[in-house]
This record gives sequence, C-alpha cells and structure tokens, in this order.
Amino acid sequence: MRAALVLAGYALVVAWFLPRPLARLTGQGASVRPGLAAWLSALLSAAVSAVIGLQFLIRTAIAGWPRLSEVVCRSVAGSACTRAVYGSAAFELGVGAIAMAATAVALVVAWRCGRRAQRARRHTRAHAEAARLIGKALPGTEALVLTDPRPIAYCVPGRPAAIVLTSGVLEVLEPAQLDAVLAHERAHLARRHPVLVSLTRGLAAAVPVVPLFAWARAEVARLAEMSADDAAIRVSGRTAVITALIAIGTGAAVRDDSIARAPAAVPRAAIGAAGYAVPARLERMVAPAGPARQAWYSLALVGLLAGMLVLPGVLAMLAG
Repeated sequence: MRAALVLAGYALVVAWFLPRPLARLTGQGASVRPGLAAWLSALLSAAVSAVIGLQFLIRTAIAGWPRLSEVVCRSVAGSACTRAVYGSAAFELGVGAIAMAATAVALVVAWRCGRRAQRARRHTRAHAEAARLIGKALPGTEALVLTDPRPIAYCVPGRPAAIVLTSGVLEVLEPAQLDAVLAHERAHLARRHPVLVSLTRGLAAAVPVVPLFAWARAEVARLAEMSADDAAIRVSGRTAVITALIAIGTGAAVRDDSIARAPAAVPRAAIGAAGYAVPARLERMVAPAGPARQAWYSLALVGLLAGMLVLPGVLAMLAG
C-alpha cells in the first residue's frame, strides 16, 4: 500500500509542479527533439505511475479488505495507528470510498481519452478523403490543391497521408518557398507530429484540470513546429523558410530576402495567422541558440528524461 501512495504522490508532483520548469527548458526551442521527448516522457511517467499505484491499491483490496484498512492507516500514521482506529467502521468506509473514487476517476479518464481519440481519427479520415476528392494534384509533388483564396498549408495523416495547399498559398510563394513549405509538412508526417499533437489535445480536453496536460498541449505543438522548421531549413535554407512563413502570414509575396534578417519589422498581428507560435519560431530562426547553449539544454533535458523514466520504478521498489 505504501508503494501505491508513493507512486500516486509522484504522479501528482509531475502533473502539477513539473510543467512550469519544464516549459522554461523547452520554450525557446534551444533543444527541440530532447524537449519533445521530455514532454512525452512526463505524460507517460505521470500516467504510468498513477495506473501502477491504482493497481497496487486494487490488489491490496482484493487480497483482504480488513488488511487494506490496516495498511492504509499504518502507511499514513505509522505506529500511532491502533486497531481501534483501522478497525472502526468509519475508517473502513472512508478507505472504501477512496478506492472506489480512484477507480471511477481512472475509468472515466480512460473512457474520455478513448472517445476523443476515436473522434479525432474519424475526423482526420473524413478530412483526408474530402481533400482527395476535391483537391487537384500539384504536378511534381504529392500535395493536393484546394481552391481557396486564403494562404494555408497543412498535412493530414493517414494511409495514404496528404499535404494540402490552397490556391491562395501558391499565389504568394516562390518556388524555393514552396519547397520549404512542402519539406516542413513532410517532416510533420515523417515524425508523426499530428499524432503527438492530437494525443496531447485529447488529454487536455479529457482532463482539463491537470496542469501537465494543458501545458503539454501548447508546448508539444510549438516544439513540433520548430522541429519541422529545422527539417525544412536543411532542405531549403533558412531564408526560404522565414520568408515563406511571413508570406503565408501576411498573405503577400515576400521577394526581398533582407526581410529574413529582420522579420521583427513585420507586425506580429500580420503573421499571427501563419500557423502556431510563428513569432517565436521566427525569432528562433533569426537568432538560433549557440552550440554551448544547445548542449546545456540538451544535457538538462536528457537528465530530466532519464529521471522520469527510472524514478517511478525506484520509488516502487523502495516503498515495496
């Protein structure tokens, strides 16, 4: 029973107190891939710890209800717990209510997450099928073009996956910029970013009171965009990626490459529609973190990642 309490406490600490310091390590995108791994590991670590703690609680209850009351009492109060305390009807009723409530909460959360995941899959599948029906193939690429004056580009996962562009985006992008946009969307699909973003959105919607889920929703989406930006830069160059972002956001062609060195001159309101966290992404590309800073952030995130993967097992062994 002590293991259940320890693991539940660990899950609460990760879910309520880790998001803010973790966001400080990942917010500027100095180390994108370790940052994504750290957020996903935090979600996994908290969820697995809570599930294992609940499993310990259920196993103890099945093994013997009277013994469960004694174990709970002694785990909390130690030697101060006497037979008169843990043997009372009021105490046993309280323990039973806590066990039933914890089980009910876990089942409701699992059901809500599963339902939202199913809805997201149906929506994605329907969207992809509609894009294939009404979209026109862009010659020389796997992209589909929809008639829409708004400059928009996005990807839809599935089998097969689809990259969707609007006619409006083709009007404002030069060939190098279009290549950068396609490389960005291909990176999203190859690295399964839509799945990760959908997962974190589902968790945040299913359990909005948990800070970790709310923070992870925003940070995973931001880091996924930065990761795709890095992939596009390797294919098309930094200038093409920056000017493509600005062109999509402003809805106007950007042919002066000098703006890539000073995108702050473009009003933030003008580029706000280009996608998620565009101002932060532009700032990061214009003034990337140096090697020493990247190494420090990577080391800190890898250490945190290792701790979250190992600590629950260690705590369970010590408490057992």
